[in-house]
Amino acid sequence: MDATPVPADLSVIKVFIFDVDGVLTDGTLLAFNSGEQARAFHIRDGYAVRHALRKGYRVAIISGREEEGVRKRLESLDVRDIYLGVDDKMKIFNSYLNTYHLEPTSIAYMGDDMPDIEVMRRCAVAACPADAAADVRAISNYTAALPGGHGAVRELIETVMKLHGTW
Repeated sequence: MDATPVPADLSVIKVFIFDVDGVLTDGTLLAFNSGEQARAFHIRDGYAVRHALRKGYRVAIISGREEEGVRKRLESLDVRDIYLGVDDKMKIFNSYLNTYHLEPTSIAYMGDDMPDIEVMRRCAVAACPADAAADVRAISNYTAALPGGHGAVRELIETVMKLHGTW
């Protein structure tokens, strides 16, 4: 049985890592006859991501799905650490830590489903949207009031940055 998560200490956060589907989007996937797949992103989440980057925070994306439209959206927000089509999120997470000489104790990871749990357990803040899978909510020490794709990312970033006086 998992231990009860320790309450989040948001004051230590310098790095945000997000999953895409169910976190930056509401998890809806529109499949067109052409084979193209589309997702909707919340504009306020995008503002918060770009604002955090401009204030010196690191933002990374680790997602199991590979979609060019998603990459273009993230690049338009100035995100540079984008890992899409990832089978092993823990491997990418460890590589990211090594590349930038980061400690998990400075990281908030927001995920919504089973592939995120292993990485979430390594971070200072294991965050999730309000509508995350039950197993993810159970191990999270920060649950947003808002659902994925509807401002949960903004809520986490804004809360951390206000605590630091950088919002």
